[in-house]
Amino acid sequence: MAVLVVLLSFLVAGVLGDEFSILRSPGSVVFRDGNWPIPGERIPDVAALSMGFSVKEDLSWPGLAVGNLFHRPRATVMVTVKGVDKLALPPGSVISYPLENAVPFSLDSVANSIHSLFSEETPVVLQLAPSEERVYMVGKANSVFEDLSVTLRQLRNRLFQENSVLSSLPLNSLSRNNEVDLLFLSELQVLHDISSLLSRHKHLAKDHSPDLYSLELAGLDEIGKRYGEDSEQFRDASKILVDALQKFADDMYNLYSGNAVVELVTVRSFDTSLARKTRTILEAKQAERKDLCLRQHGRLDKPKNFLTTTEHLEIVDKNSRKPQAKKLTQTSAPGW
Repeated sequence: MAVLVVLLSFLVAGVLGDEFSILRSPGSVVFRDGNWPIPGERIPDVAALSMGFSVKEDLSWPGLAVGNLFHRPRATVMVTVKGVDKLALPPGSVISYPLENAVPFSLDSVANSIHSLFSEETPVVLQLAPSEERVYMVGKANSVFEDLSVTLRQLRNRLFQENSVLSSLPLNSLSRNNEVDLLFLSELQVLHDISSLLSRHKHLAKDHSPDLYSLELAGLDEIGKRYGEDSEQFRDASKILVDALQKFADDMYNLYSGNAVVELVTVRSFDTSLARKTRTILEAKQAERKDLCLRQHGRLDKPKNFLTTTEHLEIVDKNSRKPQAKKLTQTSAPGW
């Protein structure tokens, strides 16, 4: 019997090894400290409820309390890190919950709620996965993050500019000359640039419409695949990532005057049996790169105004700042 209990405990630990963590949250959003598992498919509902939006199915999860219904956060920032079930976050600084059934998820439902309720106020909505060159931005995000690097070439060029993170990060065992290392470092550059660009438009963090940021980072996963999780490179990258995430959380929290929820999902691997196949940025580099251009108002728009892996692309009319829906038939992510 004792052996069975031990085996079951290891089994549960393996299934629930991934984590959902709260890095920062305002006093109006109450997360209880406890070891309550949260199903991966309900992560978007946690984000929606914490912002004061309704969900289709009640969430009977004790981790999120009711909070102040009349004072909701101005922003939700969700960072997903693939390739590791947990990071060595400073003890006592975060609240973490076991993540069960780690299926791929998106915050599209939350973005739709924001569009529906605050369409006239053009809130900032940014969803980004650098390793897959996926980006979606609408509303004021188009002007704030117009210069954000999102393609392989842009990411590489940005890293080798004078004011990049390469000048301040302790690379240790990581190399500037390795493509996998550069992918990881470019994601840290994106974190830095998001908070830096937003700091130039601080008034947007003080309006009445809620903002949404959803970032998916796969660089650490690629480091683990290349060097192994017991390697010095993986250990160095993990530590660098923790420091970068802590700084990013502080920056975003402070830009919103302490009225933002910053959440972290760490998952070793998603159950992608029901997910659409996409090419990673490293795979795309080896394939023939095709330019997909969208013509609007008699000119070519940059490919950063829409999400590349969905069939419904929402295109922003930059004159009216209102989204116009356009449907394109597309079965896989294009390579820019």
